[in-house]
Amino acid sequence: MVATGMRCVHTSIMTLKNAALFALIGMLLLTILLVAGLILDVLNVSRGLIPATKMLSSLIHALAAVAVTVFFYVFHKTQS
Repeated sequence: MVATGMRCVHTSIMTLKNAALFALIGMLLLTILLVAGLILDVLNVSRGLIPATKMLSSLIHALAAVAVTVFFYVFHKTQS
């Protein structure tokens, strides 16, 4: 049953700025993990252990993670 005419019964402590900060922290951790994987893939390609296409895939993932991290950083900074 939907209550009509009631005020909001919860307090919102998660503001948009806080949500952007948490997203930024999560993406920063993921970016660090993906860049570390890219470095390992570059080393393994130079040793001849894995094909270069694996390194290309890791490069694309790392660049996408950096782009989203920069987006969340700018988004967090623009929130008042």
